[in-house]
Amino acid sequence: MQSKLLIALFAALALTACQKAEEAAAPAMEQAQDAAASAADSAADAADAAGDAAAAAGDAAAAAAADAAQGAADAAAAGAEKMQDMADHAKDAAKE
Repeated sequence: MQSKLLIALFAALALTACQKAEEAAAPAMEQAQDAAASAADSAADAADAAGDAAAAAGDAAAAAAADAAQGAADAAAAGAEKMQDMADHAKDAAKE
């Protein structure tokens, strides 16, 4: 009978200890959840910033490509004009 009483007492003490541990851990768990939420928000903000940077880089690359294409078109037009001038001079020289 005494051993049953000791076992019941031990079980009650173990239950009380578990409850106290759970109560003590509750604030730490809340802080951990808050920290995890903050980390997730920061990661989302970083992903947004990275997306914005990638879009800006894409826009800059497109602008540079457009500028290069315009430069090539201008050079081709100047070359064509020069060739036309040379052809006109040759034509005039042939008439003389």
